[in-house]
Amino acid sequence: MGRRAPSSPSSPELRRKRTAAPPPEPPTPRRFCSMADVMRRSRPVHAPPPVARAREAIYDTLLCDTCGSGDRDDDLLICDRCDRGRHTFCLRPIAAKVPIGPWFCPDCAPPAKPVKRFPMKQTKIVDFFRIQKDDQDHVLAKCRLSQDVRRRRKSSLVMHKKRRRILPFIPTEDGARRLEQMASLATALTSSKTEFSNELTYMPNMAPRSSNQARLEEGGMQVLPKEDKETIELCRTMQQRGECPPLLVVFDSREGFTVQADADIKDLTFIAEYAGDVDYLENRANDDCDCIMTLLLTADPSHRLVICPDKRGNISRFISGINNHTLDGKKKQNVKCVRYDIDGESHVLLVACRDIACGAGEW
Repeated sequence: MGRRAPSSPSSPELRRKRTAAPPPEPPTPRRFCSMADVMRRSRPVHAPPPVARAREAIYDTLLCDTCGSGDRDDDLLICDRCDRGRHTFCLRPIAAKVPIGPWFCPDCAPPAKPVKRFPMKQTKIVDFFRIQKDDQDHVLAKCRLSQDVRRRRKSSLVMHKKRRRILPFIPTEDGARRLEQMASLATALTSSKTEFSNELTYMPNMAPRSSNQARLEEGGMQVLPKEDKETIELCRTMQQRGECPPLLVVFDSREGFTVQADADIKDLTFIAEYAGDVDYLENRANDDCDCIMTLLLTADPSHRLVICPDKRGNISRFISGINNHTLDGKKKQNVKCVRYDIDGESHVLLVACRDIACGAGEW
């Protein structure tokens, strides 16, 4: 039997041996971390998961899409669709608090339904606002108004500034224009499914009238002076006769119902009393209504009262600027709300805090 011939130097097997990789080097000794390094790099027990940490990092750098500021993050809303931010006080109308549940910015919110305008018929407007017609009282109210205005004009400027008396509003002389003003308010109220009321109402299963005692206000409450009380009574009489403040309620598809001046309004002019159902604050803790107003702050939290105009109310529920408590927002406010002790009960009056030009809408 013949033997196998030796491989030639150029055989494939020999070439593979020559090109084989050198043997691997021995592994370097592993360096173990000290306990101090482990503790320094470890994550706290209550730390959020990585996804939550990434989300928090995004929220930490979130800015308001309106004012461009990231301050006051407690009042910063995040749209559930586009993740952009808006401050509650940068919205129009202003949001009184952070809403519960999903929230969409004005750009992502579904388009509002077209508003059905209240009919411009005097009989329907008279019935809606329950206007009382009495020519004798009407003339008497006009005479009292003109006499009051003349008295104020005769008073010195120094005394006027010192006393800071509330001025009665001056209704629009044009009857047709006055009907348009009332029709605009009736449109807003009916669209909001709200019944008109110019007073505080006390409904069953809510706070009784006996709970509204101004003397219970923590820290005390200022009593409305006699002269100002006469002014408020005069304005109430005029409103009962269909003479309303020169205001127009307008609708914007993105901002909703807002109020603008329909004539020049002087500083310290009475605008309206904040009206609606009176209820305990603890009953409305989770209420999404954006127009709840504080009525009484007592030492006992269970006795604190708020005004809720979601069922009954007047034009005050559409004046949202009074909820803007920021420094910049207060500079733009045209109306301030002041709580007064009137005959032992607490009432919220809306008064012009500067001269308001016709057409002004920043309320």
